[in-house]
Amino acid sequence: MLVVDQSGVFRRKLAGQAARFAVVGVLAGIVDLVIYHLALGTGLWVHAARALSFVVATVLAYVLNRRWSFDVAGSRRRTTAFAALYITTFFAVLTLHALALAVLPMTWWTTTAAWALSQAIGSTCNFIMLRLVIFRD
Repeated sequence: MLVVDQSGVFRRKLAGQAARFAVVGVLAGIVDLVIYHLALGTGLWVHAARALSFVVATVLAYVLNRRWSFDVAGSRRRTTAFAALYITTFFAVLTLHALALAVLPMTWWTTTAAWALSQAIGSTCNFIMLRLVIFRD
């Protein structure tokens, strides 16, 4: 029989949540990036394309993170807190995206690099807030 102290249990649980969050994040990120480039390909304004891709990926991430990554029941409080977090993240991501587009040299990789930078920072902030505030047990 394996006996693990509380901190060991906590670390394993946190590691599992982080791993599942990463899988969901990669999936949502792929969906986000594909929609972003499809929208750009239709001629949609770059910032509108980023907003659209963010919203679609956010809905996917919410459903998967709530049910799989953090395994918590839905509630009005959680949904409201999630919406508040992601509205804040939405503006942060769009701002970072716009700043990256403004400072990066215009090349074939600029829009993808701006997307990736805004996505990485937004995802990091979201994990911390989801884990500590919204999907805590």
